[in-house]
Amino acid sequence: MHWADRRQRFRALLAGDRCYHPGSVFDPISARIAEDLGFEIGMFAGSVASMTVLGAPDLIVLTLSEFAAQAYRINRAGNLPLMVDADHGYGNALNVKRTVEELETAGISGMSIEDTELPTPHGTTKPRLVSIAEGVGKMKAALAGRQDPLLSIAGRTSAITISGLEDAIARGKAYEAVGVDALFFVGIKTRAELDAISAATTLPLIMGGVSGDLADRDYLAARRVRIALQGHQPFAAGVKAVHDTLRALRDGVAPSKLQGVADAELMKRVTREGDYGQWTKDFLGG
Repeated sequence: MHWADRRQRFRALLAGDRCYHPGSVFDPISARIAEDLGFEIGMFAGSVASMTVLGAPDLIVLTLSEFAAQAYRINRAGNLPLMVDADHGYGNALNVKRTVEELETAGISGMSIEDTELPTPHGTTKPRLVSIAEGVGKMKAALAGRQDPLLSIAGRTSAITISGLEDAIARGKAYEAVGVDALFFVGIKTRAELDAISAATTLPLIMGGVSGDLADRDYLAARRVRIALQGHQPFAAGVKAVHDTLRALRDGVAPSKLQGVADAELMKRVTREGDYGQWTKDFLGG
């Protein structure tokens, strides 16, 4: 498939002057819904991928091939630019290069590589970071693995909650010097922290989990934050809906009495029934 248009749109958002909340998506239907509702970007997180594909928590037991396959299913279902959280790149710097190659082939528009030591080493109870030197090596490998220059790569760090603001800034500046397209900071809690990070760097910023006075998109945009995550409630809402529907059926509620079920028109729209009807007529003489 041809991915250039969506990657160009993603880059245009990073280069713009607004802050966007991406739609958290996890499968073809959810991505189509986000696109139909007007979201400019879809976000496919590693945690959500682990739950969707394996039914497992976010403990880095998902494999690259499983993650890339689900990203491809999402991308082929529509035209929404998709950003993915590629965690630590599934290994060392060589694995990062392979990760970029696979995810680029899967049609993503943007991705982040983080500097957390993953999976959790034996005997540790708290998150740890790799050294800045190793993080730089991973960012270099990510850029070397990119074949389409339109693909956006962000260096990601949670240092602010692990080793402090000073280290977070040092890591951001080091990854910026390598040539990544954006910086992704997780764990920023105050405007003072964001102000300091914005002042010390020049690249577009991505933030995870904004709340409180950081939820002001005009303020975020003025600090070069171009993407601000809001969490992954759609997947959790889907789990609750399936649970409650199955519970009701198990308890004897008649299917016609169920609450919160998509009607026929919504199902037709998200499955693109109209397109398939036309293709049936064109190709099968139906």
